Amino acid sequence: MQSFGRRYKCVIVFPQCRDGEEWYGEMERQALAALDQTVKEFHGDPKRVYLTGISMGGAGAWYMARHPRRFAAVVPICGEVVRQPDDPFPAALPPDLARILSAPDPYHALAGAIDGTPVWAFHGADDDAVPVTESRSIVAALRRVGGNVRYTEYPGVGHDAWDLAYADADMVKWLLKQRMR
Repeated sequence: MQSFGRRYKCVIVFPQCRDGEEWYGEMERQALAALDQTVKEFHGDPKRVYLTGISMGGAGAWYMARHPRRFAAVVPICGEVVRQPDDPFPAALPPDLARILSAPDPYHALAGAIDGTPVWAFHGADDDAVPVTESRSIVAALRRVGGNVRYTEYPGVGHDAWDLAYADADMVKWLLKQRMR
């Protein structure tokens, strides 16, 4: 790990979601508070705060990206935006997220909320846990609203697209170049 410490001058915060909860509501508030405290304690640059997540954390990355001027860039990996009808949310959504997800076109509503934050999304084309159409739909919506978005879809890859995404040196270089205006 020390070799990465010399290569990447950054602090990384890895919050874990409690069982039976997801990345909105109380868990989102706790994660953002931990992030704020870490930036303050370690004298981080608030203009260079990045957000990424995989699977349920990928959904959380999409949802947390709705906070304007919070993140310099977002990297959701195999995250869904719209739940499957047989997979309800385990708890009530915050009002702003509920409005987005109950909109006639939730992808468009979320893309509007993301409002120019740079995004690089990743998904495996053969994902059997989170449909690849989730990433395709939100990426298309971001493009329609003029968003700053990149998308990488891995043919023949299932749900574990994160190994390839995090190993992508171009993604890491891109991420670390992003700064909030």
